[in-house]
Amino acid sequence: MAKTNIQEELRLLHTIPPVFNRNSKILILGSFPSVKSREAEFFYGHKQNRFWKVLANLLNESVPENTEEKKQLLLSNGIALWDVIKSCTITGSSDSSIKNVVPNDIEPILQKSDISQIFTNGATADKLYKKYIYPTTKNSTIKLPSTSPANAAFTLDKLLREWNLILKYL
Repeated sequence: MAKTNIQEELRLLHTIPPVFNRNSKILILGSFPSVKSREAEFFYGHKQNRFWKVLANLLNESVPENTEEKKQLLLSNGIALWDVIKSCTITGSSDSSIKNVVPNDIEPILQKSDISQIFTNGATADKLYKKYIYPTTKNSTIKLPSTSPANAAFTLDKLLREWNLILKYL
């Protein structure tokens, strides 16, 4: 008898709105919210994801504890945040299982803000951006290493060294 996978492949819609304002100078794009982020209804909701630690450290701020503090950290420092994917088929939180991608339309962010550089959080976000969004926007990206706990090859210190590049654009 075949083993059944506990996590089903599901068609999901991205329901977290982008965070940006007219003063946003950079846009950071992830791939698609994890199970924990979908539960928290905000970006990088998994306690082991280092995204908020990295940003807070680089910006000399306290690590935000809740959604409002996270939005404030982003907006007060000129950072816009969203994901490449509007909807897809995915198993759990696995980027490698992503299929049937419908991309988000980032044009409203680019038109209503002062974005000078787009960054992608990890290889999957970068690959999907290049495939689905770049042909429309023609805006190039800078790929940063994923802050996901699955990216165990990158220690927090190594992530900080790589992500330090964003400061040049803020």
